[in-house]
Amino acid sequence: MPRSLPKPPREVDLHADAFLSDLDTYDTDELLAASIDLLRDQLDAAIYWGYNEIRFVHGRGKGVLKQAVYEELSYYKQHGAIARYYPSYHNEDIVVVVIGL
Repeated sequence: MPRSLPKPPREVDLHADAFLSDLDTYDTDELLAASIDLLRDQLDAAIYWGYNEIRFVHGRGKGVLKQAVYEELSYYKQHGAIARYYPSYHNEDIVVVVIGL
């Protein structure tokens, strides 16, 4: 049976409070891991659906989430799953991921 992923939004907020309701039950490392899991799920779905690009909101803060996001995207790029990624020209709190060439 073919696998079908739900279509992701074009812009995904990776802040834990945007997708988790019980933040107080997680520690900091678990919140970061949940955000990266969401990035993977949504990026994989965007690739599956043939999106040209998808945007991820990582915010400013201390830069921990931003650093983790860029590390994960580097892995995807090294393995040929995405073409490139860069900070949005209009908002540095967002990274634009170009999937197709």
